[in-house]
Amino acid sequence: MANSSYEGILLGMGNPLLDISAVVDEAFLAKYDVKPGNAILAEDKHLPMYDELASKGNVEYIAGGATQNSIRVAQWMLQIPGATSYIGCIGRDKFGEEMKKNAQAAGINAHYYEDENAPTGTCAVCVVGGERSLIANLSAANCYKSEHLKKPENWALVEKAKYIYIAGFFLTVSPDSIQLVAEHAAATNKVFLMNLSAPFICEFFRDAQEKALPYVDYIFGNETEARTFAKVRGWETENVEEIALKISQLPKASGTHRRITVITQGRDPVVVADDGMVKTFPVILLPKEKLVDTNGAGDAFVGGFLSQLVQEKSIEECVRAACYAANVVIQRSGCTYPEKPDFN
Repeated sequence: MANSSYEGILLGMGNPLLDISAVVDEAFLAKYDVKPGNAILAEDKHLPMYDELASKGNVEYIAGGATQNSIRVAQWMLQIPGATSYIGCIGRDKFGEEMKKNAQAAGINAHYYEDENAPTGTCAVCVVGGERSLIANLSAANCYKSEHLKKPENWALVEKAKYIYIAGFFLTVSPDSIQLVAEHAAATNKVFLMNLSAPFICEFFRDAQEKALPYVDYIFGNETEARTFAKVRGWETENVEEIALKISQLPKASGTHRRITVITQGRDPVVVADDGMVKTFPVILLPKEKLVDTNGAGDAFVGGFLSQLVQEKSIEECVRAACYAANVVIQRSGCTYPEKPDFN
């Protein structure tokens, strides 16, 4: 395919957050009542954490947010400027400016809705022993409105895209935007992809998740999210392969594409359920001393997968690229990567 035909082929929509990342100790997690490896929304008790992290000598600021990370990684893997676009809400502030510069430098065509009254969202990334805990303070990200999506210059990104990816986190913000895009994808035979994103989404936003699911052609998640998804539905199985298969067989709004479920399990093989069958793919194992932090690993996995999917490569190739991208990211701080990919 010529580079021009890739223009805007992939659209992401989600919560743009600036990661405030630092290595902390167990005591820090305990102080703020945070579980290792979890992803949650900030409550009042968490709010002082952001300043405390920011005051640490080793703090880093990295443009993040799950969907935006995946889009950035897909863009990096593709190396075709403007192949990806992104929609989300930021504040009119220093962090928002940072976000715009970052997206532009990454080669993403970002159309942010800029909120006058709320600061750009942030995510506290607490790293202990290489494992990350995420506490998101959505702020402006939470203010996204479908009115912005409906504006001709923004809806044009939806029209242009052939693949649309939205992390489950966006279900807490603008389910009506998700619905608009999902219905458009079904009506035009486009590929719509989502992520389970976090156990709390499967538990507390089940209705919104349930409403979007029939439209989802590819659903991603990790083993904890998959098990929570199953538990909430009373499936009474902890078996990830069985759960992946059941998710893939849930009803679909359009018969154009089968639903494919892709579940990661950390160091254990990736589970892919498709057309009544389950396949597993080993990941690239990394010696413990090379692991910097797992922040962005799942996002990078999806980004790598998307980079091959938009080129109509096989599932095997998509998973191989996904594992490659995740492997690169966990050897660096946050969802970052070297200048050029070394994937062939």
